[in-house]
Amino acid sequence: MSQPVQKFQSDKKIMRQIFKTVDEYIKSFPESTQKLLKKIRKAIKENSSEAVESISYGMPAYKTNGKPLVYFAGYAKHIGFYATPTGHSEFAHELSNYKQGKGSVQFPLDKPLPLDLIARIVKFRVRENTSKTKK
Repeated sequence: MSQPVQKFQSDKKIMRQIFKTVDEYIKSFPESTQKLLKKIRKAIKENSSEAVESISYGMPAYKTNGKPLVYFAGYAKHIGFYATPTGHSEFAHELSNYKQGKGSVQFPLDKPLPLDLIARIVKFRVRENTSKTKK
């Protein structure tokens, strides 16, 4: 996964900003993007009450049972959502309207977020991580 950390210009060098918290990460975006990022965060938290939130690969990351659950990241024109290849393959038909990569999908900033779909993907990944732990 590429690291979508914010870049800023300082003394003619491009510097990468490292975030320590998800709140800090979200606050680094324009207000309109912050609202969308907060909605995705809320959907993740409401559908994975046991998830541990952190910053990984320079973006908000969630784990259950010590295993990656989902990640999300803000970009200039979209929000990247990463639910591992299995999370995306399980919902391939519903995600087919969005630009995708292996284990990633892009939700354009100028379109409504598919929050119900995100919630269902998160629930699927929680079940998947739980079943892997029981084996």
